[in-house]
Amino acid sequence: MASERRTLLADAALDVLADEGIRGLTHRAVDRRAALPPGTTSAYFRTRAALLTGLVTRLVQLDQAELRTAAGELAPLRTAADLVDGLALLTRRRLTGEGRRRSLARYACAVESVRDPELREILVPRENAGREAVRQFLAGHGVADPDDRTHTLLTCVDGLVFDRLMSAGDEVPRTALEGLVAAALRC
Repeated sequence: MASERRTLLADAALDVLADEGIRGLTHRAVDRRAALPPGTTSAYFRTRAALLTGLVTRLVQLDQAELRTAAGELAPLRTAADLVDGLALLTRRRLTGEGRRRSLARYACAVESVRDPELREILVPRENAGREAVRQFLAGHGVADPDDRTHTLLTCVDGLVFDRLMSAGDEVPRTALEGLVAAALRC
């Protein structure tokens, strides 16, 4: 029961953060969003730091679940077009619906993590199936340094998502993704 309540509160905190930004993220705002009595959030997350840690932990859980779902929906990465398809699916999910809300929360948390090593540690999961699939694809296509290229490619994709969030766009142009994949494959 306690873990379910913590999850409910973390989800409510994500919603507050997406809607109101980091300044709006308070224990009281989370109580209201979760439709729970005042003081409930504070009982489960005593400090703002604990609330942020719970929120970021939940955010990573949701992101990892999304990546596993997407992996199951896609064909194995064999061609550049397959990789572009996967990146297009990921960016579309990160820019629409609940994915858009999580993206807004993720960027707010990323900024907070600059000053909080614990948040930064949680935001960078050790196991990332999506990143590993891209790395294996690039290595299989003869890219000299697949680790660096994977990092660069995914950082650029993340930048495109951020740009579209800021410009209220709901899709990254496929041509932009094709250009990034082509650049990553250059030997």
